[in-house]
Amino acid sequence: MTDTSPLLDNVLDTCEAALARMEDLVNAATHGVGRRVLDEDGRIAAEALEAEEMAAHGLAWYATYLEALRQMLAWGRRLEAAGQLSELEALMVQAAFGEYIAQMIGGLPISQGEIVRPADMDVDTKAVHGLFNEAVSALRHRGNSAAVQKRIAHLAADGNHGAWGLDDETLDLIRDQFRRFTEDQVVPHAQEWHLDDTLIPDDLIEQMAEMGVFGLTVPEEHGGLGMGKTAMCVVTEELSRGWIGVGSLGTRSEIAGELIRLGGTDDQKAEWLPGIATGEILPTAVFTEPNVGSDLGSLRTRAI
Repeated sequence: MTDTSPLLDNVLDTCEAALARMEDLVNAATHGVGRRVLDEDGRIAAEALEAEEMAAHGLAWYATYLEALRQMLAWGRRLEAAGQLSELEALMVQAAFGEYIAQMIGGLPISQGEIVRPADMDVDTKAVHGLFNEAVSALRHRGNSAAVQKRIAHLAADGNHGAWGLDDETLDLIRDQFRRFTEDQVVPHAQEWHLDDTLIPDDLIEQMAEMGVFGLTVPEEHGGLGMGKTAMCVVTEELSRGWIGVGSLGTRSEIAGELIRLGGTDDQKAEWLPGIATGEILPTAVFTEPNVGSDLGSLRTRAI
């Protein structure tokens, strides 16, 4: 590739070299926040955590970004090993690294009014400057440029959004199944439902329930399929491709089911999880009030 190409040379190797520096950054941030919120015994002090909410929240975002970069690189490596890494997929990996590195170094937007930077987590300027190896600098400045975004859009214009790279035959079959369902049952009607501001039809929800949408990750002992998060993402992606309203139905059940599974009593699990898994119970998310919208940190209403 020439220097004028949107795609960097040896992009996966470049991303891998940069990833190591981002791991150093998150480790430094972890130690920095730890100095603020841990007591003498190394345990989180509740009052200190409350006082340092911005830093702790920022660290959670940084750790999430880091894991996202790890998974993007792993996806690229799987495609490379299978001989499926085309220019499009390589640019996707590059763009993800370019954008996230730029934010992690320069300022990560937690919300419209909150930008967290390394200094907010006690990472000093000298340590940040030490991150700038050749790979980090190249990705920060050229990784997700306008030229990269334009090239990705051009390559994806015909509907090719990249190889899946799931490396799992079961997940491939699930995607095929729900892609056909979405094309047949959602796409032809989605615009009409949207314009009429109507509810998603009950018969469609019943079909989704029969296909196991609402119980994908619910344990088998509670009537679910006991599958992992990746399966939930695959199904949600395909349903949402037809209409986001349809895709979000399964997401609500996923969230409620996980909260009950992880934090509920045995009686609560027995009462609620089977109904969620079958679609008999459709959870929803309600979090808004005047002057707040859905900014959960600013809600004044509390449930007891």
